[in-house]
Amino acid sequence: MADLLSAWRDPELAKHLVELIAEAADRPMKIMEVCGTHTVAIARFGLREVMPPNVTLISGPGCPVCVTANRDIDFAIEIGRLPNVVITTFGDMMKVPGSYSSLSREKADGRDIRIIYSPLDALKIAETEPEKQVVFMGVGFETTIPTIAVTIKEAKKRGLTNFSVLSVHKTVPKALEALINDPEVQIDGFILPGHVSTIIGPEPYRFLATQYHVPGVATGFEPIDVLQGVWMLARQIKEGRAEIEVAYRRGVNADGNPTARALIEEVFEPSDSDWRGIGVIPGTGLAIRAEFADFDAAKRFDVTPPVPKDIPGCKCGSVLRGVILPFECKLFGKGCTPEHPIGPCMVSSEGSCAAYYRYTDYGR
Repeated sequence: MADLLSAWRDPELAKHLVELIAEAADRPMKIMEVCGTHTVAIARFGLREVMPPNVTLISGPGCPVCVTANRDIDFAIEIGRLPNVVITTFGDMMKVPGSYSSLSREKADGRDIRIIYSPLDALKIAETEPEKQVVFMGVGFETTIPTIAVTIKEAKKRGLTNFSVLSVHKTVPKALEALINDPEVQIDGFILPGHVSTIIGPEPYRFLATQYHVPGVATGFEPIDVLQGVWMLARQIKEGRAEIEVAYRRGVNADGNPTARALIEEVFEPSDSDWRGIGVIPGTGLAIRAEFADFDAAKRFDVTPPVPKDIPGCKCGSVLRGVILPFECKLFGKGCTPEHPIGPCMVSSEGSCAAYYRYTDYGR
């Protein structure tokens, strides 16, 4: 395993790929990595610093925790304030601020909010504490959604009446279209998310090339993966081509994962979704289908969250759109750090601000 990993971190091969990128970059090129894991890899291995002057790598809305809108967090908080309700979620959601509070703050105030590592853990809580209503806050992209679908099906199979899911899931491809149509965002190519692409395959991105003439390359997360993806994009841009290519063939099949997609389609249906920094994007959310409506927390609980408001001074939304870099926010590294995050982009380990702070000189 170590030998296999070292091949994807080979310094001589990396140097050669950087030289190839420099040869192909015959004009300024702005390339967006969509996935938060790519953002971390680029920062951790210093790949942004070795790019030729003509190539700018910018981060996009690839952190599902970061793009969760305040109104969705506010809604979860209001449900958690009801008596005999347990809110369960993954750890990185705890500190993400809503408009007036966060799940971690609510927990400190005595609300029953628990960190779990699998949505199936929430089912166990529902079974062992039948007097409680157990809600799982479902956050994530296509990569994690199949596991939530399985959980909802299992809850129905077990006949649980005290379990539900608050679905704030999001799907990626159409969000990229929203970025292309944003006049403030100028993108010449996309490093497409590797994990998401293992589920959906390359085809759902095809419209980027055919309709907008913007190329994309799905790639992995090691330095050689990322550099290969950038080189393939730079070469396409230089040659005036726009195609959707796969550099991550050890993980991404032409048809993705049909079984996982079938699970998603069985339990969920497309809906509109509010993305932090971008706004409502039609068809990028996933609502629970009528056949599983008994497990839809949005329908089970009649709560009215407060009018959402932005976090003063936080520019996370602009970072997620690629309009500014993290260190261009006045709070970065000052009032806002991973230990004391003010905005979502500094909370999650996949957040752009957290990655810049931990792995670059801008954090020191």
